[in-house]
Amino acid sequence: MNLAIGLSLIILFGLGVPIAVSILLASIIGIEFFSRLPLLMVPQQMFVGIDSFPLMAIPFFILAGNLMAAGGISQRLVDLAKSIVGGLQGGLAMTCVLTSMMFAAVSGSSVATTFAIGSILIPTMVKHDYPRPLAASIQASSAELGVLIPPSIPLILYGVSTDTSIGRLFIAGIGPGLLIGGSLLLFLYLFCKVRGYGLRDREERHDFTTAFRRAWAAMLMPVVVIGGIYGGVFTPTEASAVAVVYALIVGGLVYRELGFDDLWPIFKQSVISTTTIMLIIAAATLFSFLISRSGLPSDVAAWVTQAFDSPVAFLLAVNLMLLVVGMFIETSAAILVLAPIFTPIAVQYGIDPVHFGLIVVVNLALGMFTPPLGVNLFAACAVAKLSIDQLIPWLLRFVLVVLACLMAITYLPWISLGLVDLLY
Repeated sequence: MNLAIGLSLIILFGLGVPIAVSILLASIIGIEFFSRLPLLMVPQQMFVGIDSFPLMAIPFFILAGNLMAAGGISQRLVDLAKSIVGGLQGGLAMTCVLTSMMFAAVSGSSVATTFAIGSILIPTMVKHDYPRPLAASIQASSAELGVLIPPSIPLILYGVSTDTSIGRLFIAGIGPGLLIGGSLLLFLYLFCKVRGYGLRDREERHDFTTAFRRAWAAMLMPVVVIGGIYGGVFTPTEASAVAVVYALIVGGLVYRELGFDDLWPIFKQSVISTTTIMLIIAAATLFSFLISRSGLPSDVAAWVTQAFDSPVAFLLAVNLMLLVVGMFIETSAAILVLAPIFTPIAVQYGIDPVHFGLIVVVNLALGMFTPPLGVNLFAACAVAKLSIDQLIPWLLRFVLVVLACLMAITYLPWISLGLVDLLY
């Protein structure tokens, strides 16, 4: 059955069938023709997959991110970031990274970050004599911080699929997010110095006090959400609802850029995004059920423990596999299918499941801006009006920077677990 499902998936992917539909059809083929299970298992397991209280956080965080993006947050965060690093050569490129880090803490979505920040900064960087493919590459690579810095939808999915504390995962994501963000900032500073980009970046720079006064309400959102979770005021799921209310208040009453006429398209887009993710979750749950029933996880675990005699070798093999998977499979589906298989094996090697969760998510985040199926790559190309092949020569530099950070996150657990150990 495993072989039949695998071949079906490959064929469906090759035909360009959407991820969720491919997983669902492959599972149905496996049940109907290669097992004795009734087709009633299809709706039953799909419902089991989405019948989870923590998953309610996903639609709320998506809605909160869309409300913040439409409520005047993007430009204010850009102005604040520019006031901090805009005085340096290459400051505009660094502003893109710093703004993406701030917006990630607000929206938790890398694609939302790409569109919200890229639509402002990519044209501005081109105006300041940055090559358009470089500007798009900076935005695509910076936006992946949205899946690391809490709130993070992939971290929620990992927590639900492996029964790992979402609160601990959120805290663990801060260190890797800051490491990757800081590394990109340092690289861009040196790169612009060497190549001579960003000589006019000091123009149109805002005073820090003025920029902060305009952006303080937006910056307070992650403080309210994360502080409320770790202060014991509410759970991560309840925090997502608080984030929606906060976004409505900030966009509608504080900044006054969010009106009733704006709400319908925001709700519509949030429903579409939520439906896409929930369908993937439901289909992946059915797929995981069939894989588990076939005994594949135990077979994989037995093979892995024989093939790799140390945690170092195991982590290297997992990294290589996840890097390839992330290039071809959507992040949510990859987490839901692979995390339940590999996390118990990682625990057998003495690897903390929270630390392993960050390794998984950082790997798959890298796939978000690498061809052929990187969603951030497509979003950045759409904003910059470029084709993917025009970005590839520029992207390689950023891929190498994030790969170096991935190796540090993998083999230096304190980067992920330092804050967790301090707070728990």
